[in-house]
Amino acid sequence: MADRLWPLKNDVRFVRYSPTPSVRTISNWWDGFGGASNPVYVVQTNERVLQRLLLLASDPGDLVLDPTCGSGTTAYVAEQWGRRWITCDTSRVALALARTRLMAARYPWYILADSQEGRITEASLSQVVPPETPVHNDIRQGFVYNRFSRQTSGKIANNPFVDSIWGKWQTVLEPLRSELNAAAAEAWEEWQIPRALPTTAPPAAVELHAKWWEARIARQREIDASIAARADVEYLYDKPYVDNARVRVAGPFTVESLSPHRVLPASEDDLIEKIDAADGKRSAADADLAGQDFAAIVVDYLKAEGVKQQAKGDRITFESILPWPGEFIGATATFIEGENGPERRAAILIGPEYGTVGRQDLVAAAREAVDNRFDVLIACAFNFDAHSSELAQLGGLTILKARINPDMHMSEELKNTGRGNMFVVFGEPDVEIIDDGGREIRVMVKGVDVFDPNTGDIRSDGPDGVAAWFIDTDYNEESFFVRHAYFLGANDPYKSLKTALQSEIDADAWATLYSDTSRPFERPRGGRIAVKVINHFGDEVMKVFGV
Repeated sequence: MADRLWPLKNDVRFVRYSPTPSVRTISNWWDGFGGASNPVYVVQTNERVLQRLLLLASDPGDLVLDPTCGSGTTAYVAEQWGRRWITCDTSRVALALARTRLMAARYPWYILADSQEGRITEASLSQVVPPETPVHNDIRQGFVYNRFSRQTSGKIANNPFVDSIWGKWQTVLEPLRSELNAAAAEAWEEWQIPRALPTTAPPAAVELHAKWWEARIARQREIDASIAARADVEYLYDKPYVDNARVRVAGPFTVESLSPHRVLPASEDDLIEKIDAADGKRSAADADLAGQDFAAIVVDYLKAEGVKQQAKGDRITFESILPWPGEFIGATATFIEGENGPERRAAILIGPEYGTVGRQDLVAAAREAVDNRFDVLIACAFNFDAHSSELAQLGGLTILKARINPDMHMSEELKNTGRGNMFVVFGEPDVEIIDDGGREIRVMVKGVDVFDPNTGDIRSDGPDGVAAWFIDTDYNEESFFVRHAYFLGANDPYKSLKTALQSEIDADAWATLYSDTSRPFERPRGGRIAVKVINHFGDEVMKVFGV
């Protein structure tokens, strides 16, 4: 009845008709991959190598760690296959390449098993009624995968649905066969009806012949689908079903910078070397190579170019800068306030070469600066922790946080930042929490508070200086998770995003992102939110608010 027996002279053979394409078992050899196509990094790995590793060793929703990021191939492949990921690197070049690669990536939309369309697709493949339980779009349930069916004669013979399908279609085919025999003046059995009639056949027979074969083919398709649905199957985990009507981009991710933690090594010599590095001194080998320690390099740059702010006229140019034998303050500098204003003394806090400046460091340095009657404290560091943004003044002392450009660590051949952009004071975000007492709140970014060296005052700029800003709507005091993202950048960011994704973007959806006021969100369970603001130079500052 399934039409799987094929006559061969006096013998009868079983014929397997597989509706799936031919499937080849992946061998245990890992050759033939080669390097990455169109590499953007010197040691970029072939994506197929990482794909095989991830599919072998993890499931959707699992966490993948790659401690050597490079161009971000692991993160790229993990994002494609629904794995969470963490990756890190010591090179800002590698991180910049990985971030750009992820933000401009386009991925196929794999159909989730725990989704309404997934259940419909699965039901059509297995020919069972889909469950009516709620769906949660949980990626940990995996995708709907293509499958390879192993159809054996035993499975076909014991499939009761073949009989019922065959019986159902007999009520259609038998009357058509009788009419066809009458019109063609023949006595054909079902297996004798030819695929094509002679050209001399009457028109009535031609019409009935076409109807009979249409029904005959429909019956065979239904039987084949029933056999395939109940055959032994193997899932092809590298071939999930794709919804071609949608395209997917990378989910929200955050780029953290220098860690404030210090790892203590085992040996005493290593311990001294690491502590010296964390305190702003290079190791002995590095110092011999450079001829000066990290603090001297910072002072040299400050002496030459000063500190830059958002506006061109807000640069702090030092008249003099000298080392200072303080406990926290490493140098003292003077600058003229305004065109012909008074001379002001600035205390310089030099942060660690491999570490982060925290709020406690700022408080200690500020107290020392107040005791020595400085007018301004300028803290220079590669990174500041989240709570340092809460401290902008101590009494009458203004505290400025100047971020050191990572190019200071690069060799001269790789630097792309002029010396005048090596220290940038971004200022503090001017943020308002819009709270009407209901369940939801909103956040408005008014601009950035910056220090005006011409007047010695703090002034608030508008939102024009903000390129992008993000909200962690439930900050956990450890990591910043981007839950809301908004863009205020110049140079038509909408056009830049379309170019990067090579796709049209819903203008109404974009309008909700191009805003200085957030969408409403529920109050944080932990009682804190964090707002991160980024300017057009790529400098960022984060501020934490209790709600």
